[in-house]
Amino acid sequence: MEHMDRFPLGFNTYSVRAMRWNDLKLLEYAAGLKLDAVFLQDSIDPANNDPAHWKELKETAARLGLELHGGDAGALPRTPGGMDATFQRLREGIRHAVGIGSKLVRFRVAGDRASLPPGPVEKNIETMIQVLRKVRTEALDAGVKFAIENHKDLFCWQTRQVIDGAGKEFVGSYLDTGNPVFVMEDPLSTVETLGPVAVMLHLRDSVVYESHNGTAVQWVPLGEGVVDFKKIIAKAKEVCPPISVYNKPITGRPPQILPIYDPIFMKIWADMRASDLARFMALAKQGHPYESHMVIEDVPGKMAEPIAAALQYQQRDHMERGVEYARKVLDLGLKWRG
Repeated sequence: MEHMDRFPLGFNTYSVRAMRWNDLKLLEYAAGLKLDAVFLQDSIDPANNDPAHWKELKETAARLGLELHGGDAGALPRTPGGMDATFQRLREGIRHAVGIGSKLVRFRVAGDRASLPPGPVEKNIETMIQVLRKVRTEALDAGVKFAIENHKDLFCWQTRQVIDGAGKEFVGSYLDTGNPVFVMEDPLSTVETLGPVAVMLHLRDSVVYESHNGTAVQWVPLGEGVVDFKKIIAKAKEVCPPISVYNKPITGRPPQILPIYDPIFMKIWADMRASDLARFMALAKQGHPYESHMVIEDVPGKMAEPIAAALQYQQRDHMERGVEYARKVLDLGLKWRG
């Protein structure tokens, strides 16, 4: 298998969502930062569903020398009644990806463990495999892969079962280093397990530390948390196929307590492996709260103007600090080297 000496560096557009920029402005922002790639996530562009707009995006990305990925197909439906809509979204995701020149379509099992369809986790894994297989031919014909984002739902070895079970020829890992801490997983173990089937890698840093009744986790700018990204990039170079790496800070959220000593909380994680929890607890033991300033988002949509302005400033600042760290410390990116 071919590996990279150096990964191209991009950014995930969801990280600067407070800017309320349209798609073309996001591409220009990436070009201004001398990035190599853009992952267009949760676009708010009014022309998002217009094939003429897709063509313009594809041409603009080519002109700016940017690799562009997008195409979102949602998640598994909560009930069997939602299946038709899910297949429709998967097919729309393929069309959108092809339209903008992306080889990838993002898909998730669920937002988090509590949002999984009812029934055992194993059954959901099986359903996910069946759903993906039904659109296999369409994905292969279009030349795109479904990129399964490891979210706050499954452990990395379970996400790997989905990818291997459906078929690596058209399904891969949207490998995210921010979500693992919410399933009590060391992000390095996530990279070890999903790296070999990764189609892209999104970097998000976290602080993880012991708290009064469990473990606290909070997302922070890249390079400012307790996750060892030098180790993560070294491991990615060793196990991942050639892919792009995206800076994806999602900051402005308060620390969340995972009450790992509470039997009721742990009941929904009954399939957890002791060795994985031990690695996570070791990370928390050496961790600490975030010691820099952070504006905490209010309830989305109910935000006072001064907070909105502060969030816009913060999201750009955290993005640009992370890009700098990715270059100077992790040696990522190609174009900025001149």
